[in-house]
Amino acid sequence: MVERNKKAIFSSIKDLIWKKIQHWTGKHLSKAGRETLIKAVAQAIPSYYMSTFLIPPSLEDELQRMLNSFWWGSNGRRGRGIH
Repeated sequence: MVERNKKAIFSSIKDLIWKKIQHWTGKHLSKAGRETLIKAVAQAIPSYYMSTFLIPPSLEDELQRMLNSFWWGSNGRRGRGIH
């Protein structure tokens, strides 16, 4: 049963993707490796949930921002990344 506060319910999706991205950032991946991980794993998780439920747009934006920062390589430990 989905309650009124959908963002709180679907925050587990965000947490799951965040943990996976944090695990991947320690590895030296090429652009092709990052693209493969994003397409095969990180985009598949929300797609599964979106096949049944409507995810709030604010959560979609947060997920997109996380994936963009991983793709372009901008995190606090490695510096600024590509803009």
